[in-house]
Amino acid sequence: MSKLPQITVYFWIMKIAATTLGETGGDLLSMTLKVGYAVSSLILISIFLVTLTCQLVSKKFHPFLYWSVILSTSTAGTTMSDFMDRTLHLGYTKGSLILLGLLLAMLALWRFSGGRLSVTNIETVKDESFYWATILISNTLGTALGDFLADSSGLGFAGGAFLISGLLALLLAAKYFSSISRVTLFWIAFVLTRPLGATMGDLLTKGHDKGGLGFGTVGSSLVLLSVLVFFILWTHRKRMDVAYEESARPISQVSA
Repeated sequence: MSKLPQITVYFWIMKIAATTLGETGGDLLSMTLKVGYAVSSLILISIFLVTLTCQLVSKKFHPFLYWSVILSTSTAGTTMSDFMDRTLHLGYTKGSLILLGLLLAMLALWRFSGGRLSVTNIETVKDESFYWATILISNTLGTALGDFLADSSGLGFAGGAFLISGLLALLLAAKYFSSISRVTLFWIAFVLTRPLGATMGDLLTKGHDKGGLGFGTVGSSLVLLSVLVFFILWTHRKRMDVAYEESARPISQVSA
């Protein structure tokens, strides 16, 4: 059985909720609780390694475990990006370019090592390790890119979210009206949903004087966590219902 979820509209809703929660959760730890970017990165990377290890040793798909790894890559990516920008003083532009280079290098290494850039079925530990490494880098890149759009580009939080939404709409059109590989479209969309989550997180948490809605990191994180848990339970219930219906069908119908 595949250890990856089905790629449906619910997947992308949960992905955006998880990445936005990663932005607000990372800021909650590093800024609201004043832990600092370096220490926050160490804590969140440790959580990522623990959840990733559990995911790698599991033999089947566990929705809460899978989305826990997604969430931990989002929060770790947030603090790692902030560490590059604010502690190492690389800036949003240079940091984004470095991370983009790392992402392309990881995908190339995955491809030329004989692996499959699959997003629906992972059969080996090597492919799954590449899968999660790519996700971690893409989420870190998304945070840096989202901050660049919101702060350095002059678009602001709402403008950055609008731009990314437009690009995602183009990807959706390309899915139905072009012959571009579905795997390629998935990874582009996966990367773009991270800056969308980053800009949405900033829009929710930042004060009105900075163009945000002023909900704060605590309130925004609680709302996003509730949304994520709801859709995890909803999709798991639908998956179990489908499995039950399949098991209840006569053997002759299943064979047909």
